[in-house]
Parts: sequence; structure tokens; C-alpha cells
Amino acid sequence: MNPMLLNVLLISGGVHALALFILGSITVYKYIVPDEAQFEEPPAIVEEQPPPEVKIEIKQQAAPQAQSMQSLRMKQVGNISVTAVDVELPSMQESFTVSAGLGSFGGGSLLGGTRGSIGIGMSDVSVFGLKTRAERILFVIDANRHMVTDAKGGLNSYKVIKDEITDMVGNLSTGTLFNVMLQDRRKTMLFKDHLVSAGDQVHQQLIQWITPVNSNPNAPGLEGVPQARQPKLKALSDEVVHETIIYSGDRGNETAFLTQYALEQNVDAIFFITGYHKGFERIRRKPTERENEEWARTTASSKYQKQLAEHKLEIPEMEQRVKAELDRQNAERKAKGLPPRVLAQRYGVYSNAGELELEWKTKHPGWQPSHWIEERDVEKYFRELVDVLYTDKGSAKPSINVILFLAGDEAFNKEAEKSLNSYVRSFAGKNRVIRGENEIKSARSSKETKN
Repeated sequence: MNPMLLNVLLISGGVHALALFILGSITVYKYIVPDEAQFEEPPAIVEEQPPPEVKIEIKQQAAPQAQSMQSLRMKQVGNISVTAVDVELPSMQESFTVSAGLGSFGGGSLLGGTRGSIGIGMSDVSVFGLKTRAERILFVIDANRHMVTDAKGGLNSYKVIKDEITDMVGNLSTGTLFNVMLQDRRKTMLFKDHLVSAGDQVHQQLIQWITPVNSNPNAPGLEGVPQARQPKLKALSDEVVHETIIYSGDRGNETAFLTQYALEQNVDAIFFITGYHKGFERIRRKPTERENEEWARTTASSKYQKQLAEHKLEIPEMEQRVKAELDRQNAERKAKGLPPRVLAQRYGVYSNAGELELEWKTKHPGWQPSHWIEERDVEKYFRELVDVLYTDKGSAKPSINVILFLAGDEAFNKEAEKSLNSYVRSFAGKNRVIRGENEIKSARSSKETKN
């Protein structure tokens, strides 16, 4: 290589290297090395003088004079009657409370379904001396022919019962909801399809509806009334006790049946006026397959079949004896100005013969033994029923009160009395036993109950 060219290249490279070094140093100094911090002197604080004190004179004003109470008067503008309207309101799933002294609603619908209350329809209720306070009330009246037998005062005593209920309805507050149920064993008939508000118009409707009941000795109770039917129970339909209540017409089963149907009406208070009530009793159940087989062997015996055949031959004769004896007694009663006698059963030849004290020549060889669900299991079922219908929906269970109307000498032993007391106590209610026409007249209390 030419030595001169080499020297030129070396000199050029050195010049470029020096230039790059100088430029790089300038860049680092300008952009990377920070400037020294500069602090400005804070502005001077100027003290200000407070505003001059101002005094204001406040003069007390004279209190306004109270308006004289003597100048205030209330003027009655009259009664306003409103036709009962069945209004279906939407169900409220959330519970809520209305404060400021109004009360509270439980979860459920406002007027139907689960019970709710703001207290505007509360009434004092007194039926034959049994008192409570409620705003959704059900009166259940036994209309069976055993309520109008001679020993209980006949049709006259039953008129007292009807008057007691209609007078109580007439004295309810306008906002109180009520209904009346007639029952003849397990057949029932409601005054209205739903609870209705008390008032003058509906009171007159009730009087017209109930007056014909047990006013004719030849048509007692709900016999032959097409509207009277056995209702269907809804709650706990899969339970054994539910099925058993429906199965039999035994009196304990009927009491349980009517209790459940009344509870399903969604009320605060229930009044039973009845000729039979022993509280929660054991109830008659269906026999098992084994029990039916054992009874079949008994009825297949020659002794049983022979006596049964002889007894059946006597039934038409006994029916004629019953009719003849009843005709004889009614003829004597007519001569004395008394109404015809009403027997406790309509077509029961066995009960009629016993009531008229007629003896069979050949007695029935016997019926299949009864099988039972015990009282403690019935009570457990009704505790669960109340939970389903009321407690689980945020409502208190209703009170149940029982007026038991018996003949003067009708048996009602200590065990039955204890069972009835336990029944009403479990529903925070009361009971009273009234015997005969004189007692039921003197026991009336609804007419003097004001709301």
C-alpha cells in the first residue's frame, strides 16, 4: 500500500474519532446530567384583621294561641255501604314491615293466601261467652240432626245458635273478614266462597241464608241440600294421617277432617259450635292385608254365617217397628202441641232401634274390629299442618274455640274433657260445654259485643 495514502487514512480516522468523542460528551452533559435544583422564595404571608363584631338583638315572639276545643265539632254524615267486591291482588314474595304504628305484613298476599294485618279490621268477638280478638274469622256450625233432638231443645235451641252467630256478625267492624260454614258430618256448605268484609248488606244476606237451616223437623241438617258436599283437603296429601282422615266416617276422623278444612280457610280465629267434639282422638285407619285375611276367616265360619242370615231376615221387621214406634210417639206429641221427634240418625236402623230402645231378636254377629292411628300421631300431624299453612309463611296459627252443645244428661267423661282441653290449648283457644235449651239461651253473649 502507498505509505502516503495510509497516513491520510489514519489522520482522517483520528479526526472522526475525536469529533465523535466531543459530540458524545456534549450530549451526555445536556440530557443526562441533571441541573442543580432551583428553589424560589415563598410569597410573603399577609395577616388580615378579623371582621368587626356584630351584635344582633333577637326579640322573643309571643306563642300562638291554641284553638279552643269547644269550637270544634264532629258531624255525622251517615253510613256508607260498599258492595262486596272480590279483588284478587298479586302475591308478594318478600316480607316487609309497615312502621309508624300501623303494624306489619307477613310474607304472602295482602288479603288472601298468607295472613297479613295492619289492624284496621280487628274486632272483639264473643260467642256464647268465649272471647277473642281477630280480623279473619270462621264460624263452623254443626247442622246435623243430633243438634235438634228433644234432649237439646229441638228446633228452638238451634234458632238460638243461629241468632248468636248472626248477631255477632252484625256487630263486627266493617273491615273484619269472616265466613260461616255449616257442616253435617263431613258434608259442608260455606256462606261465601271466600272471606268477606262485614257490613249491613252481607249481614242481611247471612240471615236469609241461615234462617231455613233446621227450621223444618222433616228436613233436618243438610239432608237433601245439593250444595252440601264433602270438600277435598289439600295440604299434606301424601301423609298417612291425611289418607286416614278421609277413609273413615268415624267421629274422631270427622273431627280431624273438619279441623283441617277449617285451618285451610286461612283465618285468625275459628269457632266450632257442635254436638260432638273430643279433641284430638285416635282415628280409624284402613286394615292391613293380613288383618283382612284374618277377618275373612272369621266371617267364613258356619256359626257366623248362620247368625248373620237370621239377623238380615229381621232387618225389614225392625225398620217397621222403628216407624211404628216413632209414629206412636209423634201422635202423642201432636196432641200435646209438640213438634215431631227428630232421631239422631236418618236411615240408621241400628242407631234408631237403640234410640227408641227396641231390642233385636237376633243380634248382628259382629263387625270387623277397628284399627287405629293413635292420638299422639294425630297431634304430630296437625303441628306439621299448622307449620305448612301458617308458621312457614310468617303467620301465627289461629285460635280454635269449641262450644260443645250436649243434652242435659248426655255423657261426657273426664277423659273426653281432658282431650278437648288439650285440643283447644294447642291452638291458644277455649272451650265451653252447654247443656240443653235453658243453658244455651242464658249463655248468649254476642248481642252485647260492640265494635
